[in-house]
Amino acid sequence: MTTVASRVVRSSPHRDTPATWQVIVDLLTQGASSAARTELMAVDGVVSAVIAERAPKDAAIVVTCNGPRTRIYCLYDEDAIEGSDAKEDSLGYDPLAGDWSISIPCPADDLAWVQRSLKAKSTRVTARDLSSKLGDDDAASSKAQDTALTLDLGKFLKS
Repeated sequence: MTTVASRVVRSSPHRDTPATWQVIVDLLTQGASSAARTELMAVDGVVSAVIAERAPKDAAIVVTCNGPRTRIYCLYDEDAIEGSDAKEDSLGYDPLAGDWSISIPCPADDLAWVQRSLKAKSTRVTARDLSSKLGDDDAASSKAQDTALTLDLGKFLKS
C-alpha cells in the first residue's frame, strides 16, 4: 500500500492562480533552487490556467516519487478567504525524490491543449481528465503485466 499525504492550498480570491502555483512549487521543492523547481516554473502559465478553472478543487494534483504520494487540492471563494480547511505546512519528506512526476487534473474541454502545452515544456508534468480516477490505467496495465507473466507450471515442467 502506498503512503499518501495531502495538502490543501488557498487559491482565489485569497491569492491569484500564479501565486497559488508558486505556493505549490515552494511546497514541492521545499523552497530550494533546483532543476525540478526550474521545470515546475516552466509550466506555470499552463498550470495557472488549470487552477483558474478550479480543476484541483475536488480532483487532486498528484505527485508521485520514490517516497509517499502527495495529493494537493485548492480552496476557492469563501473557503479560500476563511482558510480553516487549508493545510499548507511543509511535508516531512522530499516529494520530488528520485523519479518524480506530477499529474494535473484538467477539464475535458481543455485537456488537449493543456497536454500539448505541458509536453512542450516538461516530461514529468502531465495532465489528465479531472473526471478520471487516477490509477485506473495503472491497474489495467498492472493486470496486463500479471497476465503476461503467468507461468504455466505444467508446460514448464514438461520441458
